Parts: sequence; structure tokens; C-alpha cells
Amino acid sequence: MKRSKLYKARIAAVDKAASYSLLDAVKVLQSMPKPKFDESLDVAFRLGIDTRQSDQNVRGAVTLPNGTGKSIKVVVVAEGEAAEAAKGAGADEVGSADLIEKIKGGWTDFDVLVATPAAMKEVRTLGRVLGPRGLMPNPKTGTVTDDTATAVQESKAGRVEFRADKGGVAHMPLGKVSFEADKIVENAEAAINAILKARPASTKGNYLLSCTLSATMSPGVKIDLKDILKV
Repeated sequence: MKRSKLYKARIAAVDKAASYSLLDAVKVLQSMPKPKFDESLDVAFRLGIDTRQSDQNVRGAVTLPNGTGKSIKVVVVAEGEAAEAAKGAGADEVGSADLIEKIKGGWTDFDVLVATPAAMKEVRTLGRVLGPRGLMPNPKTGTVTDDTATAVQESKAGRVEFRADKGGVAHMPLGKVSFEADKIVENAEAAINAILKARPASTKGNYLLSCTLSATMSPGVKIDLKDILKV
């Protein structure tokens, strides 16, 4: 694969054999030659779980203290007081049967879908549309709730969801490269705590195998697990 000059310069800035503290990893990424846009930051955790076992699925959500740097569009399926509460909290669109039909038609121009427990019977019929995009509401991520106002506010404030894939890797956004370094570290610490708290009780041996920070167009920077344990 042919690499660009920018990518080659960025690879040269990282010691592949080294593991960095959270702060040092952020500083390495911020010091790299920059593209013409403000890159997003991502953290990836490789977990010692057996994803074939249903009781070892790792999934959850966490509100990043400094947000993601992205404007989040939240849609709510609810009726009555829950619908009014969602509107008051700043939901971008609120509806019930009409909204479900709109989504069935292929509309997915939103980042988070919140639904009340009563609405989930109909929302589950949207599995083919929502599932592949990771938009299906789930109680574990706080998106199936009667407290729609809190769900909307948290999503807007920077709540991100995570879910381990078949390879046992969970990803989360951490904000933008332009954030102050200490704010990125705070977001990373919140993400780490969420991953550690989500450890399945049935998991044996080492749970957190590796952690890597990366920007949109950068190589990964390995984090020292000893630094993570301090968190």
C-alpha cells in the first residue's frame, strides 16, 4: 500500500516499540504534521473476552466531561409527557408512529435514537434499518428510558456508546485534536473507567490487553497499561 508523505511523517513521530502515558500520547498526536482539517481522536481497547459467550458482551455508554466536539442530533420516539420532556430538553425531532414510518423509509439522519420502553415494541421492527448503523436504542446505553429529558441532555453533552466487536475491540471517540491536552486526557480517563466497569463477571485472566490512541489520519499510539491502572 502506498502511503502519503503526511502519513510517513506521522509514522516517524511515533516509537512503535514504546508505550506512552495518556498525556504523552496526546502530545505526540498533537505534535504530528497536521492535515487541513481538525481530526477526531479515537481510543481503542483490546479486551480479553470471549465474544462467542453471550455473558461476555461488553457494551455501555459514558458521558465525556469535555464533549466530543461534534454537534449531536438526537431523535426521540415517545408520546405524552415523555415526548414533551424530550422537546423541552432540546431533542432535534420527536414523534411516535409518524417517526417510525419515516425511519422505516430509510431516514437515518441522526446520531442517537432514544425511545421509551412503551415505544420499543414498534421500534424493534426497525432492526434492519437501525442495527447495521448502531442506532438501535438499548437500556445498557441509557437510550431506552422514560426519562427522555436526561437521555437527550446527556447525548447532547457528549455521551458516547461503546460495544466490543467480534474481535473483542471496543472503540470510543475522545474529541478533537484541537482540544487542550488535559481535556483529552480527562475524556480518556472517563472512557477507561467506563470500560473497566463494564468488565463481565465471567471474564477470566487479563481483561484489558491493550489501549491505543489515534487521530483520523494517524498511526496508533500505544498507551502504557500501568498508566491506565492509575486511572
